[in-house]
Amino acid sequence: MLRRPFPFSAGQNAPKGGRRSGRVAVRQNRRVPVHQITDPDDDRIADYRALTDVELRTRWEPPHGLFIAEGELVLRRALRAGYPARSYLVDAKRIDQLADLDTGDAPVYAATQDVLEKATGFHVHRGVLASFHRRPLPTAAEVLAAARRVVILEDVNNHTNLGAIFRAVAALGVDAVLLSPSCADPLYRRSVRVSMGEVFAVPYAKLDPWPDALAEVRAAGFAVLAMTPAPDAVPIQRLDAAQRARSALLLGAEGAGLTRAAMDAADARVVIPMRRGVDSLNVAAATAVACWELSRDDPW
Repeated sequence: MLRRPFPFSAGQNAPKGGRRSGRVAVRQNRRVPVHQITDPDDDRIADYRALTDVELRTRWEPPHGLFIAEGELVLRRALRAGYPARSYLVDAKRIDQLADLDTGDAPVYAATQDVLEKATGFHVHRGVLASFHRRPLPTAAEVLAAARRVVILEDVNNHTNLGAIFRAVAALGVDAVLLSPSCADPLYRRSVRVSMGEVFAVPYAKLDPWPDALAEVRAAGFAVLAMTPAPDAVPIQRLDAAQRARSALLLGAEGAGLTRAAMDAADARVVIPMRRGVDSLNVAAATAVACWELSRDDPW
């Protein structure tokens, strides 16, 4: 059964738990109709269906020009970055978390945890989800023209690693990320969440065709530095000033590393020196260490 939307605003009480019995005071900067959802198969929340099914979401989100943000912090960062909201889906007990937002024309849906879990496929413990419109990606040339240092990823298709890389890039003095066509989607929910919304702050683009397009990076004046544990690689702390100044760190997928073709297209092979017999780091950790090393002498 679907109930009529109920509006709430400053000075009014908002229903608690999606029911008219039991109320909590909610301050709102304008009247916002909150639509109660009682059926997990309601077509109005189709954007949020089966969020844990990676294959289904991959087929659904990019072709429909949307992505999902999870959690209030990430949602607010998406809005600040200028992504237009399509809709909001909130635990009925947490409606007040949106009280100060101008939600525009995007509808706000509220449901119990049971309905949320059945619709999304997981316990929405952060209590807030939002569906956003994607924006057109810039070209690799546009990204390179505005950058001094970049990270280039080949075949990184683990969403957790990808999100962690974006967070490290944002924090450690690198300007942009370039992705091979086989990389995971940075706007997939898990990537966005792990990045703490930093995917919205870091410019990124696809680098295609791969790996031939690495020549475009070199032509733009960047030194392409292939990260590898190979014994002939240069320790990263020994790179010269020119390599540090305009660097493009090239990293491959967890385990497999860079392909031979990508390695051959680089200007230099670079290694993070290891101890105690450890031969490599997780790709996200390696990205963070390498980014810090290249930017450590930059002015704050």
